[in-house]
Amino acid sequence: MALDITWAVDWVRRSAAVISEHRVELLTLDREIGDGDHGENMDRGFQAVLPKLDDLPAGSTPGDVLKLVATTLISTVGGAAGPLYGTAYLKGAVAAGPATSLDGAAIAALLAAARDGIVTRGKAEPGDKTMIDAWTPAVDAAEAAANDGGSAADVLAAAADAARSGAEATEPLVARKGRASYLGERSAGHRDPGAQSTALLLQAAADAANAAAGA
Repeated sequence: MALDITWAVDWVRRSAAVISEHRVELLTLDREIGDGDHGENMDRGFQAVLPKLDDLPAGSTPGDVLKLVATTLISTVGGAAGPLYGTAYLKGAVAAGPATSLDGAAIAALLAAARDGIVTRGKAEPGDKTMIDAWTPAVDAAEAAANDGGSAADVLAAAADAARSGAEATEPLVARKGRASYLGERSAGHRDPGAQSTALLLQAAADAANAAAGA
């Protein structure tokens, strides 16, 4: 089953809900190795997107939804997260194009484009203890699932599982990028907040896909 605008809108609504639910957790993670504002910034950004969903014109596509998220996050989210996530959603929108529905291969391509946008913007690599440590395994898992003929929901489930494991795997790493890198060895033992928010957002995408499949 391919995913359409109903899924995309549900993904955004679920994203706003899960970020709000985990706002304090993200704040705490960022307070340990960063500026301490990641949860607040992400919550503000997604809450700002919600009312705009009701104003989407008839005939809008999943790509239009992603572009709306991108522009809103860029304009409302402070710190590094706004430009990075904004770029991710914008590149994902470009990959989705004008399609009204997305199959497994299209979802995998969307996620890869989002990850590549973050890499281009932030210059991070796997192992640097950033959100890329969640995004890269998620993309690899998504592409493997798509190559195996998996549905869009299958692809997102694989991506979400890999992102969650990737976020957990940042805990022992020493940060080489971002504010956390200033701490050196002291950054080890803490989960990267951007990797954790990535895992939450991709799980929201997978949950929305499961809901669409059960509709």
